[in-house]
Amino acid sequence: MSGVKIPAAALAVVAGGVAAALHIGKLPPAVPALQATLGIGLVQAGFLLSLVQVAGMTLGLVVGLAADTVGLRRSMLGGLVLLGVASALGGCVGVWVADPMQAFAWLLALRALEGVGFLLAVMPGPGLIRAIAPAGSDKAAIGMWGAYMPLGVALALLAGPWFIASTGWPGWWWVLAATAAAAAAWVALAVPPDSARRGVPATRASDGWTLRLRNTLGASGPWTLALAFAVYSSQWMAVIGFLPAIYAEAGVPSGWSAGLTALAAGMNIIGNVMGGRLLQQGVPPVRLLRWGFIVMALGSVAAFAQIGGAPDTAWSLPPALRYLAICLFSLGGGMVPATLFMLSVRMAPGPATVSTTVGLMQQASSFGQFAAPPIVAWLAHRMGGWQWTWVVTVSLSIAGMALAARLMLPIDRRGAV
Repeated sequence: MSGVKIPAAALAVVAGGVAAALHIGKLPPAVPALQATLGIGLVQAGFLLSLVQVAGMTLGLVVGLAADTVGLRRSMLGGLVLLGVASALGGCVGVWVADPMQAFAWLLALRALEGVGFLLAVMPGPGLIRAIAPAGSDKAAIGMWGAYMPLGVALALLAGPWFIASTGWPGWWWVLAATAAAAAAWVALAVPPDSARRGVPATRASDGWTLRLRNTLGASGPWTLALAFAVYSSQWMAVIGFLPAIYAEAGVPSGWSAGLTALAAGMNIIGNVMGGRLLQQGVPPVRLLRWGFIVMALGSVAAFAQIGGAPDTAWSLPPALRYLAICLFSLGGGMVPATLFMLSVRMAPGPATVSTTVGLMQQASSFGQFAAPPIVAWLAHRMGGWQWTWVVTVSLSIAGMALAARLMLPIDRRGAV
């Protein structure tokens, strides 16, 4: 495992994904500052938080198709540039627009642009890495790519409060604009142009986007991957996303809450990298998917299940062990996206449809992240606590294991992965 060398071009692609994910995670630490300066309520803040997921739900497949059409490198560069420009303009809004409602309207519009930029930046990732990484390191590199989202979100959760306290939320927007620009520069310098790469043929206009779309939607593999990604990401977001609220109810100081949440999210990074290395060593992908979903199921039961009595008197594991279980839930779950991203480049109908396949996965993932947290919150409200959260997560994990079993036949027919 230590002998696997990741090429610099693949690291540049991963850095581009992390820079894009920072823009997903920049809103949560900024919500109090936005409320204080613009006077927005929780509902308005919720729209800012969820707008990126709405973009993924509605545009994931379309943007993935566009990435396959314009070229993978060009798509990532365009997405990072769009993220940088939108974030820089958002910082300017905070300084130059005096009317709070006008400022909020501008931020909402720019957040929608960030959603499109995010999709353009991340859709080409697996296909780019597959094209530029040699056969001896491609699986490990794609495993690293699977960590782009938790790494970006964790960094934003940790760094955001410090930058906002020092420079205000407009300064935080400008810092991330500069980060996106730096990532775009690295991709431009390190990744060969689309026409210069070998291994994945350049998409021609004559290939026909309708044919590529029809081939992707008509194949069972992309749909199975998309559904598996949805049942993974929905439960991960539902658990990690509500950790601050769970800590607040338990009386954990707010200063500890951010660090504990970031650490739990960061464990997902280790799971992604570990999954990529295990794939590189020849562990079957279906086995990794099963391990990931089993650990998520067991971890959620250990973290949330209570035995007997009312929520305030029932027995459960001590808080330290429950937090450890959440960390294991996140770590084990990290093996799932690492495996699914690797399979996306193998199970796409053709080399020119990898980003389209990833777009379908992103669309399903965004829908799961959009739908699952309200379901978990409704259940917690009805039951007077979080003790039945494990019912949702275990059900989703069982669905994930069933979907993993469906992946065995196509993989076996196409050869060993």
